[in-house]
Amino acid sequence: MKKISIKPVAAALALALAGFGPMALAQNAGLTVEDAWVRATVPNQHATGAFMRLTAAESGRLVGVESQAAKHVEVHEMAMQDNVMKMRQVAGIDLPAGKAVELKPGGYHVMLIDLAKPIAAGDHVALTLIVEDAAKQQRRIPVDAVARPLNATAAPAASHGH
Repeated sequence: MKKISIKPVAAALALALAGFGPMALAQNAGLTVEDAWVRATVPNQHATGAFMRLTAAESGRLVGVESQAAKHVEVHEMAMQDNVMKMRQVAGIDLPAGKAVELKPGGYHVMLIDLAKPIAAGDHVALTLIVEDAAKQQRRIPVDAVARPLNATAAPAASHGH
């Protein structure tokens, strides 16, 4: 019978419970993910957006995102075309070394399409970012995105500790 050490598992669980799991994993992979969130949905809504700030230690490219929360996950861009704001899927987003790239409403973002279930404010949605480096090596980076209310457009107001 093999003995299995649970210390690494316990340490990972402790980090995750302390709120550092996805961030710590992302930083160890050379990518810092900040302020990851998903817009909550209303009944019968089939798609929603995910947003975050990405800072790569070395130049790379976000080439995809996976999630069990939806059948299809795509990287999109909102852009003006013929004086009309349009959304379109993009093959990837460049991540210049040391520069923050915002995935936000009205710009680059992640679309979760054909949702597995409605997403309520406060729900946690697991995402896996697929990042490709200059050598075309891909790595998967887990991210925990918290759902914000349907009318959310930016970071929540800072808490004053009251």
